[in-house]
Amino acid sequence: MAAVSAEWFRAVRAADKSINAFTAFTEERALKVADRKGPLAGVPFAVKNLFDVKGLATLSGSKINRERPASREDATLVRRLEAAGAILVGTLNMDEYAYGFTTENTHYGPTRNPRNPDRVAGGSSGGSGAAIAAGMVPLTLGSDTNGSIRVPASFCGVWGLKPTYGRLSRAGVFPFVASLDHVGPLASSLDLLAKAYDAMQGPDPEDVACAQRAPETIGSTYKQGIAGLRIALVGGYFEQNCEPAVYEAVWRAAGRLGNLPTVEIP
Repeated sequence: MAAVSAEWFRAVRAADKSINAFTAFTEERALKVADRKGPLAGVPFAVKNLFDVKGLATLSGSKINRERPASREDATLVRRLEAAGAILVGTLNMDEYAYGFTTENTHYGPTRNPRNPDRVAGGSSGGSGAAIAAGMVPLTLGSDTNGSIRVPASFCGVWGLKPTYGRLSRAGVFPFVASLDHVGPLASSLDLLAKAYDAMQGPDPEDVACAQRAPETIGSTYKQGIAGLRIALVGGYFEQNCEPAVYEAVWRAAGRLGNLPTVEIP
């Protein structure tokens, strides 16, 4: 049975009334391809509304862009997820032009945190985190220039990945700061996050910053542990100017990763 249906869309629309994660639904498009095959077969996904979606204006969270011409084609990552069998079901709310950390959008309304609707969902990819936390979709795309995947993933209690710069194509994504912009997945499980990341990897001549190298898949290796991986935890200025409770929480998380030798950098 297809993962999405008219009944599925009705249920998601009803659930979203109290969350406001979505800015548009692509129901007609989704129902046409609901039985596609692939490693992500039948997985519904939605994208932050700065990704181009054919037939929709790319809003980037702004009222100004409502009247801009509809996109003529999908962003590269949208095409790659669909090629892997995933089903695009809509676009998601965000801080205007990705400039913010709360997704309290003046034009499209605030996105609420499904864990506690009195709280913000984080940003700027707040819709991407909230849609997963609310159980509306298991997979979304976001962008991260200064925490915009990591913050909503943390606030909403879902998995989020800011990949290494250049690993995923930004072709068809509205830019914020080109030298710092990353795009990546958020997901309901680590396994799905890894599968989506693998499906989206690969060179893309449409993005000059995209690494022109073969994919390095992680779906079959991410459970092997982190032996040999070096993890840096900054001190100095950051420790001295951070709230003690926050820095203590960071150290607790770092401690779970294993041995933590101290290295002083002059």
